Amino acid sequence: MKLRNRNIEKLHTEEFDALIIGGGINGAATAAALAGKGAKVALIDRGDFAGSTSMHSSNLVWGGIKYMESKDFALVRKLCKSRNHLIKSYPSTVQEIRFLTTITKGFRHSPRYLWAGTWLYWLMGNGFTKIPRLLSPNKIKQEEPIINVEGSIGGFEYSDAYLHDNDARFVFNFVRHALDYGATAANYVESLGAEREGDWWLTKARNVMDGSTFTIRAKVLINAAGPWVDQHNALTGQKTTHQHMYSKGIHLIVPQLTRIKRVLAFFASDGRLFFVIPMGNRTCIGTTDTHMEHPEVDVTADDIAFVLENINTRLTLKNPLTADDIISTRCGVRPLAIKADQGSDRDFLQLSRKHVIDTNTESAHISIFGGKLTDCLNVGDEIADDVARLGVTLSDPNFQWYGEPPLPVKQQFMDQAARMNLDAMTADSSSEPLSSRLWRRYAEKAMGMLEEIRQDPSEADILIEGTEYIRCELAHARDHEMITQLEDFLRRRAKVSLVVQHEQLRQSKGLKEACKVLFGEEAEERFNTYFEQNRDTSQPPQTTIEGQ
Repeated sequence: MKLRNRNIEKLHTEEFDALIIGGGINGAATAAALAGKGAKVALIDRGDFAGSTSMHSSNLVWGGIKYMESKDFALVRKLCKSRNHLIKSYPSTVQEIRFLTTITKGFRHSPRYLWAGTWLYWLMGNGFTKIPRLLSPNKIKQEEPIINVEGSIGGFEYSDAYLHDNDARFVFNFVRHALDYGATAANYVESLGAEREGDWWLTKARNVMDGSTFTIRAKVLINAAGPWVDQHNALTGQKTTHQHMYSKGIHLIVPQLTRIKRVLAFFASDGRLFFVIPMGNRTCIGTTDTHMEHPEVDVTADDIAFVLENINTRLTLKNPLTADDIISTRCGVRPLAIKADQGSDRDFLQLSRKHVIDTNTESAHISIFGGKLTDCLNVGDEIADDVARLGVTLSDPNFQWYGEPPLPVKQQFMDQAARMNLDAMTADSSSEPLSSRLWRRYAEKAMGMLEEIRQDPSEADILIEGTEYIRCELAHARDHEMITQLEDFLRRRAKVSLVVQHEQLRQSKGLKEACKVLFGEEAEERFNTYFEQNRDTSQPPQTTIEGQ
């Protein structure tokens, strides 16, 4: 909390080149880009960073092969290049993964037609990934025995990428970059609206934790509020050429269905893509694509029934999945950018998923509509260019603000970890060596953890049962990751609440000890508040349950 409190003090005592409203992937990448290039930046979010759409994705970083059917080739080409760039920039975090797609009889395209499309997709991505393969039903069954090939006429395999950690963690690392570059960021700070006064935007802000209000002064106001961009523009009186439509997607987290690290893709009963995605020792299944009138969404009994019915039809599991197998749920909306004069009666399934930057040069106001995690580096660079055109001086406009530290830094870390025999301390339940996991999550900041473990080997012990998180990670999160509520850690800095049953967490002695590390004297209060506010998502609703 000390870091957050210091930054809140700065928010109302200093002046900024740009204030960014919203700490999802668009806002976080924008903050890192501007701060890295030399602007004085502030970033606020009324909840936690990555607290909405950016924590409900499929964790996939893909070029959008499905957009080829709508012939949006320019978007596919751009996303493929962006995917490749992320893999090269974050090799420990964004990793290539194979997709195996099964086609059933009567589908609108033949497997060979689709297979040819995967070759075009591969070429549009500059041949960066492994080449596609055409598979017979027997070959599919041989490689993935859990797939039901009855009625199948074959399939194909191609490559995209996925996030080894969860999406919210990836977003926070951009916030961490921004802080390292000198940005002032604070979660649980709500914008109550802003007015233009001379050359400045005056934004009235409220500290959600104590209710206090203050004013933030900035030359440029950037609306990166995700699904709530239109609502915030209404607060500031901004007229834009674009607006949002909303599509709800849900995923269910269930016990591991296959140990093979590959995404299984199907076409659901309504023709839309449906995935089985590895998540460590769990499996993520979904998603839905439901048109919504507003961004506030819930998981419904019908959503769960749709996902379970499709998964049980397409897999030959020893025991079909039921609601009792659900460990947790993910539910969010995709904000889709449309022209404001096009209305809301368009087929949202055919809408482009590209981002749109709507800039008002007269008022120095920027709105970010739509977008995908895959495109985040482009968003950061494009916003930086626009801010410079609005008159903000960037002291280092060519600075590369993203990516893992240089290879020699990683080698130094790995050498020190090897001298300590760190990987011998890896818990039996962990899915990867401890050195690899610490580097991927913290990069050079993990060097301090090595020293803590060297002085006290118990710092490498698992603290929360059923997870991979060790003691020294909790202290790091407390001091450097702006953990304000327990859910910030369990759901966003980590993925604990996604992969551990709700009741198991409630009974966890390790979690109670973790709360003491994170919150000190307020540990019991924060623990109780979390479990009062979060229902057991392993139990499906009769009608609806609250989205997490």
